[in-house]
Amino acid sequence: MAYDNDNIFAKILRGEIPCNKVYEDEFALAFRDIAPQAKVHTLVIPKGAYVSFDDFSTQASDAEIIGFVRAVQKTAALEGVVESGYRLLANHGVDGGQEVPHFHVHIAGGERLGALFSRR
Repeated sequence: MAYDNDNIFAKILRGEIPCNKVYEDEFALAFRDIAPQAKVHTLVIPKGAYVSFDDFSTQASDAEIIGFVRAVQKTAALEGVVESGYRLLANHGVDGGQEVPHFHVHIAGGERLGALFSRR
């Protein structure tokens, strides 16, 4: 999957589309999901043009990686889910259910979450 400069997250980063911002620093932007799957459902995206976790982890600088991980933690704290618990999820590729070709992490919490996978 190639990076698309016109994906929705790129447009949000450029300020072309508004978001309900929770946190922002030089490395990341966090905002509430427009179709939440939990009481707390926040997305954290790096500011660099990375398609997936694989792309991010192999191409981003050490400072970007550290900054992003810290932004995820700060966002969870701001959303008030650190004590009660939360789930981090990053989809990768078609089989992983990735819909937007910009690496992002979902923070889900604020309630007891069910099983991640259904049994087959």
